[in-house]
Amino acid sequence: MVDLKSRFGCILVCLSVAACSTPRLTHVTAIAPASVYVAMGSSYAAGPGITTSADQPKNRCARSNDNYAHILARKLNLQLIDVSCSGATTEHVLGPWKELPSQIEALTTDTRLVTVTIGGNDVGYFGMLWSASCTSAPVPVAARGFKCPIPPAGADAWSKVDAGMRRIAAEVHRRSPAARLVFVDNLSVLPARGACANASMSPDSARAITAVAQRLARLTARVAVETKSDVIEASAISAHHDACSRDPWMTGFPTDTSAPGFVPYHPNENGMIAIAEALMQHLAPRPGHS
Repeated sequence: MVDLKSRFGCILVCLSVAACSTPRLTHVTAIAPASVYVAMGSSYAAGPGITTSADQPKNRCARSNDNYAHILARKLNLQLIDVSCSGATTEHVLGPWKELPSQIEALTTDTRLVTVTIGGNDVGYFGMLWSASCTSAPVPVAARGFKCPIPPAGADAWSKVDAGMRRIAAEVHRRSPAARLVFVDNLSVLPARGACANASMSPDSARAITAVAQRLARLTARVAVETKSDVIEASAISAHHDACSRDPWMTGFPTDTSAPGFVPYHPNENGMIAIAEALMQHLAPRPGHS
């Protein structure tokens, strides 16, 4: 088994190669140890199925002890408040969701770092992935808890997610004016060439889903720039680590041999380590600044 330090080293090389495609930072000051860090978002932030649960007892949010927020908090000695939740949309960040309060309620004037991975559920991204595969390949018993197909997002989804991300940024800046806000987009799921045995679907479906992923990445980057926030382009740094690659940072379609707790088309532990490493570089002080 490769240890955590080795994996960080390997991932660092990938990040260095991809750095030229990542926008420059808006902020340059470091986050001090023991600072309050609030992590918000959907399952691509929460990390369902990765190692052990961060919540005892476990709950439907399925937050992992080894999602990128927990890894980053351990590395930088931050006080983490992880309110990310599987299935969340921008509406659930901004408002209550059944028994859960809005994720932005975790923000205070003491907050110094906020990360947000959101938007995929607003536009039906996971639903498209799962539906494309589950309608074209047998679904193992262990994965039949997911509907097949998952209903698509509404026609106005893109305008809603754009507005939702902007409202999230506005609320973070209002409630936590001293905090650095970093949007983190989604890791790449499919290769540019299309699908594969590990991501079973038709070529047309793969092209359509890749177009949605690219559009969401562009939207996230644009909102970050226009709201004076930062962005980690996880989609760019994972371009050669999709579910079809030799070193995937993303799970694919489940099989009969998939381990218990396998969650299809979601970041794996290496993917979370990669995002945490990217954030560490992102947050490092720049020369001439403290």
